[in-house]
Amino acid sequence: MITSTTMDNLPAKDTDILKIQLIFYLIPIIGFFPALWTLYNGQGNREKVTVSRLSITLALIWILGYLLLTTGAAVDFLTLRLLILNSFLTSGYFLVSVWLIFRVIRGKSSRLPGFSNLADGVWCKY
Repeated sequence: MITSTTMDNLPAKDTDILKIQLIFYLIPIIGFFPALWTLYNGQGNREKVTVSRLSITLALIWILGYLLLTTGAAVDFLTLRLLILNSFLTSGYFLVSVWLIFRVIRGKSSRLPGFSNLADGVWCKY
């Protein structure tokens, strides 16, 4: 979440570096690891920590849903429906990540209603 006050306080070069780091955190699947590293080390400003928490939460929700739907599809009961639902979940995860990346590029808030609150609540100690 890059606010105008944050952007005003930083030089243009630092703002660009911050945007690139936030975009890297939001890349689906791959961005999970640097976001986790940021939280683990306790480094970074408020925007980095907020986006890291959101990225980790989205990735963990996606992988948990993916595994549950794939396991359910292996039972041979409603297989096709569960696999279709699995593809919707995966597509949704990627589309939300791309949408958040575009919001960061434009300098808007990278918060998602519900998910950001969940991420802050779960990962608040990190």
